[in-house]
Amino acid sequence: MSLADPLETRRKRLLWRASRRGIKEMDIIVGGFAVARLAGMDATELDAFERILDIPDQDLLSYATLQVEIPVPLRSPMLEAVLAFRPAVSP
Repeated sequence: MSLADPLETRRKRLLWRASRRGIKEMDIIVGGFAVARLAGMDATELDAFERILDIPDQDLLSYATLQVEIPVPLRSPMLEAVLAFRPAVSP
């Protein structure tokens, strides 16, 4: 019996959380980012992504739509990458 790769197990858990946010727009942005980028993230990047998943949807939506400036303590390259992510649109 082989043990599952702990990083892969963590990626699957984070993908589930990212794709079921509660606000459809955040499911699309955060979940889409997770689908596109989680596989290439190392443990440190997974930590940063997980911190973003702890931010309430309404706050993330306000940051994504530029209605509210991102508070200094939350600013990070990972949050900027998530908020800048635009999923591919199917024709």
